Amino acid sequence: MIYSHEVKGMCKVAQGVCHASAPIPIEANWVRAKEVSDISGLTHGVGWCAPQQGACKLTINVKSGIIEETLIETIGCSGMTHSAAMAAEIMPGRTILEALNTDLVCDAINTAMRELFLQLAYGRTQSAFSEGGLPIGAGLEDLGKGLRSQVGTVYGTLAKGPRYLEMAEGYVTGIALDADDEIIGYKFVSLGRMTEFIQKGDDPNTAWEKASGEYGRVADAVRIIDPRKE
Repeated sequence: MIYSHEVKGMCKVAQGVCHASAPIPIEANWVRAKEVSDISGLTHGVGWCAPQQGACKLTINVKSGIIEETLIETIGCSGMTHSAAMAAEIMPGRTILEALNTDLVCDAINTAMRELFLQLAYGRTQSAFSEGGLPIGAGLEDLGKGLRSQVGTVYGTLAKGPRYLEMAEGYVTGIALDADDEIIGYKFVSLGRMTEFIQKGDDPNTAWEKASGEYGRVADAVRIIDPRKE
């Protein structure tokens, strides 16, 4: 340890106050975290790249400071999907401090990791008050049975109005309009379920029909338009 000349010349004064760090909730316990290994929890966060052309939702499940599980969801940038593939190999097994200081290939993923680190450090996790935390595998629950991200893609112009392209239920195949040309529902196909039906032996047309559904007052529609053609 090197001390400056000024510090060396100072007299010794006792530190009378010992104010410990504030306890944070970690998996149903109050913990005064001092080491990375004191941190556990499952948490989510969103990051964005410098040009803001894409975003990442990152989920990690941390046990004793180690990332045991990660879910990386990206949107808006084709290259980001490949970055996510590499990050999924990099992150598990690293401490949260290592992950914070590791190039996770994409700015959006790096930014998301920064936000997650803050949540973990301040006890703002989804499992803060869950005894024992959440099991490894809990990150997949956000995806549902089809193991696909919840995506909403909607386009609109002043001249022609809104077009629903993809909603949480699936790929939109038709928009239901009433007599005033206002949207009252939509038809969709769940591509994840369709793929599963095909894998189980259904032909594509049968799989399409079985994976199709509708939302809203489609039966009351005056007309149904194709959002990608009309």
